[in-house]
Amino acid sequence: MTLLADKFSDIQNQAKINAPENIGGLSVRVLPFIYYGAGILLLIYLIFGGLQLMTSRGDPKGVAAAQAKITSALLGFVIVIIAYFATKLIGQIFGITVINEIFNNTTSGSLGPL
Repeated sequence: MTLLADKFSDIQNQAKINAPENIGGLSVRVLPFIYYGAGILLLIYLIFGGLQLMTSRGDPKGVAAAQAKITSALLGFVIVIIAYFATKLIGQIFGITVINEIFNNTTSGSLGPL
């Protein structure tokens, strides 16, 4: 009797899919794209905040809303940067190789290393 997991393993082998075997392997693949996505979202929020600021025409409520949007975008980006360096530091302090692979992985596609 073959198990369902064995069938999936056979399909992976035949299709030459290099799927991660654990949560660490998954994070090595996904985390760099999360950082890239955060950078793109920062750019989008800054553009929309700037447009909102320009189109507010001096209305105090519009200016305050635009400034809040820009401030929130920058604060979120600072949090992402702190998380990036904290994760990297924890990986180096405790010698966790999976975390170090996230930041040293140069095969993450055409986007290149972090």
